[in-house]
Amino acid sequence: MGYLDFRDQVVVVTGASSGIGAAAAVGFAETGATLALHYHRNEEGVKHTVGAVQTAGGTASLHQADLADSKSADAFIDDVLAQHGRIDVLVNNAGDLVKRSPVADVPDEEFHRILDVNLTSVFALSRRIVPVFRAQGGGAIVNVTSIAGRHGGGGGSVVYATSKGAVSTFTRGLAKELAPEGIRVNAISPGVIKTPFHDRHTGDEQMTAMIATIPMGRTGTPHECVGTILFLASDRMASYVTGQIIEVNGGQLMP
Repeated sequence: MGYLDFRDQVVVVTGASSGIGAAAAVGFAETGATLALHYHRNEEGVKHTVGAVQTAGGTASLHQADLADSKSADAFIDDVLAQHGRIDVLVNNAGDLVKRSPVADVPDEEFHRILDVNLTSVFALSRRIVPVFRAQGGGAIVNVTSIAGRHGGGGGSVVYATSKGAVSTFTRGLAKELAPEGIRVNAISPGVIKTPFHDRHTGDEQMTAMIATIPMGRTGTPHECVGTILFLASDRMASYVTGQIIEVNGGQLMP
């Protein structure tokens, strides 16, 4: 399989019911990985992902958890270890905008839910996976942040953008902390990707305005994010890459 070879590796993908998570699961399956797929509510979606993984020649286990709850996150990793015996790659993809609202209209409960879904989940899973990677002598974490973390987000998404900015900072800091132990931590930062996320939260007029700011003149697809995730997860391809946030946005932002 050349450089992209994940045979004999167990890859955890959170938020695997649709979008980038589902596409990444299939990409890993095509390179020989064994998948542990997380979902929260969309069981039908994640079962569809399992079917796609099997079509790609891979195998996958299913795990339900509300990752906004750190105890649930811990139990999820424990369950994966019980079934597979090891974890080599953690892809922290699960997240959501939750709801578009001006800051003045965001209640405390909504603010904390957005941070928990996008940030607490990454923190809790990373905290739990570190001793696993230490015991195995290494591992890779790939977080999914967002262009919003750099430019402040589209209308009504300030809190979401804040949570994703925190994920980017967490990625850099954790990479520094774990680098001496052979554990790499990186992130992919998608721009406007056509997923159920935007179907739920972005109207046609807002989407048109977003596309007008993209030099490529179109939205991206989940599959266009997969190569970057595989690259960052691969010790053979990216063994000297850590603490990086790679933008995948059609030229919308060039930091």
